[in-house]
Amino acid sequence: MQFTFTDEQEEFRLIVRRFMDDKSPRTEVRKLMDSEQGYDAAVWKQLSEGLGLPGIHIPEAYGGQGFGFVELCIVLEEMGRALLCAPFFSATALAATSIIHAGTEEQKLALLPGIASGQTLATLALSEANRDWLPCNTETSATPSDNNSGDNSDDNYLLNGEKSYVVDGHIADLLIVVARTPGTAGDEGLSLFTVPSDAPGLQRRLLKSLDPTRKLAHIEFKQTPATLLGELNRGGDTLPPILDLAAVALASEMVGGAQMMLESALDYAQLRMQFGRLIGSFQVIKHKCADMLLDVELAKSTAYYAASAAADGAPDLPTVASLSKAYASDTYMKSAAECLQIHGGIGFTWENDTHLYFKRAKSSEVFLGDANYHRDQVVLRWENQA
Repeated sequence: MQFTFTDEQEEFRLIVRRFMDDKSPRTEVRKLMDSEQGYDAAVWKQLSEGLGLPGIHIPEAYGGQGFGFVELCIVLEEMGRALLCAPFFSATALAATSIIHAGTEEQKLALLPGIASGQTLATLALSEANRDWLPCNTETSATPSDNNSGDNSDDNYLLNGEKSYVVDGHIADLLIVVARTPGTAGDEGLSLFTVPSDAPGLQRRLLKSLDPTRKLAHIEFKQTPATLLGELNRGGDTLPPILDLAAVALASEMVGGAQMMLESALDYAQLRMQFGRLIGSFQVIKHKCADMLLDVELAKSTAYYAASAAADGAPDLPTVASLSKAYASDTYMKSAAECLQIHGGIGFTWENDTHLYFKRAKSSEVFLGDANYHRDQVVLRWENQA
C-alpha cells in the first residue's frame, strides 16, 4: 500500500482546490442551496469537460479518465472542503461505482460514458423510509414484466415500493435502484435495476432536510418499468463492496470539511480580541484547537489508508471502510461544534458560514450509516471471522 501522495497527486490536488476556491465560494454555496436544482449547470459543465472529474475513476474503455480510487478521494476531499453544491457524489461515487461493479460489459459501455462526460446525472436509490442502510431490509419489489415489444423480457421488470434520502434523486436522469424479487428475504433475491427519469409510474419529491447543500429526494415506484443491472439475485454479493467504496468516498469528503473547520477556528482565534488579548492566547482555546488538530489528522490518516485499500482491492477493505466512516463522522461533527464555540455568539448566526458545515457534518454523519452503525459492522465482521 502507498501511504504518501505522489508529486502528481499533490499537483492534481492543487488544481482541484484552485477550481473549487474559484467556483464554490460561500456566496455561491448560499445561492445554490436555496435553489431547487442545487447546482450550477455552467460550473458542472466546466467541471466535467474542463477537468473530467465525473469520470475520474471510470476506466478509459468506458469514457473515463482511468485514474484510481485515491484520485477520486482527493477530489472529494477538496469538494468537502469547499462545500461544493453539485451532483458529483451521487453520479460518480454512488451510481458509477455501482455500474462498474454490478453491470455487464454491454451495460458499462452504454451507461458509463454519459456519466463520465457529465451529460448523465445518476444516483443510487437504496434506503427506504424508517429503515437503516442494510440492503437486507429492502422491501421494494421487482416482478418480471410481460414485454410484447420484442425486447429481451428476461431483463425487464416492474418496480413497486418507495425509496427515501436519495441524493439528487429529484434531478437524476438515471436511477440505480435496489429491489428484491417476490418471496425472498434478507440478502437473497436482491438485485440492482436501472430506471430512467421519464419512466411511467415514477414519482419524485424533493425533501426538506437539515442540510440544504445536499439535496435529498423521496421516490415512489408504481409498476415502474426497470431494466436489470447485471445478474439477477446477485445484489447480496455486489452491494457490500459498492457500499464499502461509497463509505470510503464519503469519509474523504468529510475530512475535507473537518479540515476547513479547523482552519476556520484557527483563523478566528488569531483575529478575535477579548480582554485586550487574542482569544488564541487563552489556554482553553489552545486546548480546543490542539484537540481538533489531533482528531482531524487522525481522521485524514484513516481516510487515506481506506482510499489506498480501496485502490488496491485490499482484503481488509470492509473493515477499514467502516472505521474510516465512523472516525470521519465523529471528527467532522466534533470539529464543526468546536468551531461554532470558538466563534462564540457569531458562530450561531445565519451570516456566519460555520453552520453550513455543521449541517453538512450532521447529514453526512447519518448518510450510509452513522458511527455506531459502522462500529457494529466492524464487530460483526470480527465475530464472524473468529
